[in-house]
Amino acid sequence: MADKKGRILTGDRPTGKLHLGHYVGTLQNRVKLQDEYELFLLVADYHTLTTAPEKVDVEATRQYALDVVIDNYSAGVDPQKAVHYLQSDVPETAELTLLFSMLTTVPRLQRIPSLKDVMADLHITEPSSGLLNYPVLQAADILIVKGNLVPVGKDQASHIELTREIARRFNHRFAEVFPEPEAMIPDDAATLVGLDGKAKASKSLGNAIMLSDDPDTVHQKVMSMYTDPNRLRKTDPGTVEGNPLFIYHDLFNPDTEQVAEFKDRYRKGQIGDVECKKVLSEKINAFLDPLRERRRVLEERPDDVIDILRSGAQRARPIAQETLAQAREAMGLSSPLVEHVVDLYR
Repeated sequence: MADKKGRILTGDRPTGKLHLGHYVGTLQNRVKLQDEYELFLLVADYHTLTTAPEKVDVEATRQYALDVVIDNYSAGVDPQKAVHYLQSDVPETAELTLLFSMLTTVPRLQRIPSLKDVMADLHITEPSSGLLNYPVLQAADILIVKGNLVPVGKDQASHIELTREIARRFNHRFAEVFPEPEAMIPDDAATLVGLDGKAKASKSLGNAIMLSDDPDTVHQKVMSMYTDPNRLRKTDPGTVEGNPLFIYHDLFNPDTEQVAEFKDRYRKGQIGDVECKKVLSEKINAFLDPLRERRRVLEERPDDVIDILRSGAQRARPIAQETLAQAREAMGLSSPLVEHVVDLYR
């Protein structure tokens, strides 16, 4: 990995299987990045505790973690190129989070915009200290492996800025240990609109096509897709711009001439939704077929999925141990207290 451009840390919360929105927003980018950078992929099970700390939720993350790994590799992530590990399998992250929390004020954390959004979405009026400290844990995730690049959407840029502040504060107060990571906002990253026309595809809203959906399920979902609400008959001129039907065609129908023809006819009222949807269903299923085959292989060999995470932790943990040792040394925490007291009285 020495000849790579830099080290990237990114990952997923294990809350269930991934969907086409995840592919468009992150997975396809990871496939590109893995050849150019050291790619560290985190399955963030600690992070799920910030909003779902019940035992039943924690137990569910075990299976969800495997689902996330399968989805990543079915999408083309290579286990030989990416270091994929479970967050809790690198416990040094937790200690570094504690150390970083001493350098971060509560008012600073309360200014993180996405934190306010999470609280509003989940109707949380009194956040746990763990939820409030979420961005500090994220900083520890990045800096424990000395990641210097973090692919994020614009809504997560404030988290990376906090990580940079923490690294800068630590380095200034103690010693130069951590890089100041840069937010890596892909030019082609997009938020996929939901099948119901909502701004974002989401599993919880039931408006997404899962990477694991079978062909019949995909067809049913596409045929129920929201289109132009003002178009009552197929002979009525329709709106293409912002229409989920054509957003999905642009992304998953490789026949650009056909898409252009459909758009022209749709605007003129010469083609109906049903015909466009049937073709889109075929195209999405053709796109998902190779992912389904890779998924089938992994689902038949669950031990291989566990081995991916085990191997990833074995590769990530020595880096984390060295980083934590450097941080402790810089802070003066590396010497045992007994030896320190003996030295005072010599």
